Amino acid sequence: MSPVLLMIDVQRNMLQPPLPVPAAGSVAPAIRELLDRARDAGAQVVHVRNNGSEDDPDAPGSEGWELVHRVRDGEPVVDKWVPDSFDGTGLDKLLPPGAPLIVVGMQSEFCVQSTCLAARERGHEVTLVHDAHATYDDDAPAAEISRRVEDDLRAVGVMVIGSEDVRFD
Repeated sequence: MSPVLLMIDVQRNMLQPPLPVPAAGSVAPAIRELLDRARDAGAQVVHVRNNGSEDDPDAPGSEGWELVHRVRDGEPVVDKWVPDSFDGTGLDKLLPPGAPLIVVGMQSEFCVQSTCLAARERGHEVTLVHDAHATYDDDAPAAEISRRVEDDLRAVGVMVIGSEDVRFD
């Protein structure tokens, strides 16, 4: 079964000024390249969009809420209000049962981690792309937070690989 590219919160507020994640300069091109490769291979692509509250930079209808990449016909957009992209969204109905998932996006310790865990609980093989997810500095530098998330996810069976090793066949 071909993998599905799950693009979590690849939104302007995270990857473009005024306050992009520290790794935006390297993460954004990696995501773009994976999206192009998935489309070229005919893989299913699902865009997940976070809906923040009216004071958040990703409030629905705001510039920051907009997806970075144009959505093509047949590529669903799933709107969510909590970190787990499956929670109350119908995402599980869009994915073939047991389909392998290639996960990219924002923020490592919130939406990316929650969605990877939820996908594993639903029986999906999950691959997190090391150079295509990121977060902001917080209790530690952003890169360290993302590495901790990768370690935690590996412990529950999520594969972590670089974008150069992703295959959509």
